[in-house]
Amino acid sequence: MAVQRNGSVPEPGYPFSAIVGQDQLRLSLILCAVHPGIGGVLVRGEKGTAKSTVVRALATLLPAVDDEDGSRPAKLVELPVGATEDRVVGSIDLEKVLRDGERAFQPGLLAAAHRGVLYVDEVNLLHDHLVDVLLDAAAMGRVHVERDGVSHSHPAQFVLVGTMNPEEGELRPQLLDRFGLAVEVTASRDVDVRMNVVRRRMNYERDPHAFAAEFRNDDIAVAEQILAARKILDDVVLSDKELRRIAALCASFDVDGMRADLVLARTASAHAAWRGASEVAEEDVRIAAELALPHRRRRDPFDEPGIDDKQLDDAMRDAAEQAEQQPDPEPDPDGGGAPEPEAPDDGSQSQSQSQSSDSESSDSRDESKQPPPSSGAGSEKQAGTPGAQFRARLLEVPGVGEGAPGRRSRSRSSHGRSVRPTVEPGRGLHLVGTLFAAAEQQVVRGRTAGRLKLEPADLRGAIKEGREGNLIVFVVDASGSMAARDRLSAVTGAVLSLLRDAYQRRDKVAVITVRGTQAETVLPPTSSVDVAVTRLRKMKTGGRSPLAQGFLQARELVLRERVRDPLRRALLVALTDGRATGGTDPVGRARIAARRIASDKIASVVVDCESGMVRLGLAADFAACLGGGYVALADLSAEQVAAVVRAAA
Repeated sequence: MAVQRNGSVPEPGYPFSAIVGQDQLRLSLILCAVHPGIGGVLVRGEKGTAKSTVVRALATLLPAVDDEDGSRPAKLVELPVGATEDRVVGSIDLEKVLRDGERAFQPGLLAAAHRGVLYVDEVNLLHDHLVDVLLDAAAMGRVHVERDGVSHSHPAQFVLVGTMNPEEGELRPQLLDRFGLAVEVTASRDVDVRMNVVRRRMNYERDPHAFAAEFRNDDIAVAEQILAARKILDDVVLSDKELRRIAALCASFDVDGMRADLVLARTASAHAAWRGASEVAEEDVRIAAELALPHRRRRDPFDEPGIDDKQLDDAMRDAAEQAEQQPDPEPDPDGGGAPEPEAPDDGSQSQSQSQSSDSESSDSRDESKQPPPSSGAGSEKQAGTPGAQFRARLLEVPGVGEGAPGRRSRSRSSHGRSVRPTVEPGRGLHLVGTLFAAAEQQVVRGRTAGRLKLEPADLRGAIKEGREGNLIVFVVDASGSMAARDRLSAVTGAVLSLLRDAYQRRDKVAVITVRGTQAETVLPPTSSVDVAVTRLRKMKTGGRSPLAQGFLQARELVLRERVRDPLRRALLVALTDGRATGGTDPVGRARIAARRIASDKIASVVVDCESGMVRLGLAADFAACLGGGYVALADLSAEQVAAVVRAAA
């Protein structure tokens, strides 16, 4: 037992075997420990579901590491969200350069995590380029660094584990796919299970050493099984039959690329080794599919995550039929293979196409027969199906912000590329700028040979420029006049399109609806696409249009967020026909509210949804009061909106 310098025995961590439930999470971590080439585990779940506890407990079960200093326990290295790229991959050893004049490399966190666990809490908040670096290292098992005249490569084989709460924002699909396995964790709703969790946790807090001793033998057994599985992994046979099953599964779920096939093959082999088998079986493939496929089905941020059991059962049944088939013979190099069957010339193909066309036309006629929505001011209904969506162009807030992490507008931050040196303190070190500043003073300092003479005045910081995320606040007029002629459907489609773009660029989005006698924040500022889409689809329509309340509520929301998140600039997008109703002088009160927004220097754009023969032009009037941009709904293309937003503020 290790003893600290002060003579006390360190408090043991929570035992892996004492975790109640979370079977999928524990199994996925074990399989990655058996075969780190799987590519790591992404753990998605709500707060208080023991995500961090399970990850930290795993590190104690990994086999000891033999290096030049002898045998040592495997490490758990935690990567903070605010880490720099130099801290992650390593950089020049500046102290050695300045002291000895030699180029030397100082390893980063990836080197420290070699043959251990690299844990990233809130991985969805990590900068995308750092996530790319981590996933590349996890997949390749090595880190290659080419920077500042230094070329270095070192092994970095580790179990990568990222945890996240989906309510705080999603990973982009490109990054989500690069995690080998993904697990959804939730708190059990079974009363007995919840009681057992609380009881064990309280016992651990009362006497950690006694509690750890109670589960020590179980943890030792798991550790020995992991080591035994590692030893036989290379000898596990993956037959053509099971490989065909894997390929058929990936094809049936229409996953992109070949990464899913490779991950399934590695995971199935690791599971076979874990249970001590010499050959991959159907059960190994199914378990691998449960862990490796659900997050790869999300092509769009609006897709629901996961695979239900029936889908997987059907896919496994179809894959079983494929697995029994013999592979097609290789083509004859002399071109003597069987000829391609010709399409029948009996008109059957044309008939089939005609029937399909008739079916589609019938569906269209059925849809066109649906009664139009009521536009009465007193009616209330669901917003209905969103209209056509589009790929949004970059909505870039003008100027240079202060660096809320994201991928939209220009900003100065502690991350990104260095643009120039500065004498301002607290901006990191600009090495080249520092050396140039010192070089100019060498004659004055009497240096004729030897090492460079440096003084504190030579130090230069680095001004870095990157991209920031913004807060986009939609004020959606959901009154009865807007619901007429399905205009609100088109507006909702535009909001969803911009929301998809906001998700990809790490923005926050809020939605305020205006209807009846009040404005309602149906979506507080969030980066969670799942929550946003659900709220939008439940949006109510009908009634009057109290625009003044909508503008004031948007203003309060932005000012509140400025205090909470001062680095994130806001953009207000109002979608309305401008026909404010309800109360005394509704249009005049809406103008006053708009001028307050302008006085607070909040960037804005008004999307004019007015249509028909008689037009009052009130939306354009409100845009002038807001001091922002203006665009008509009929011109609401991605290019038009982008141009207006860039002109706003």
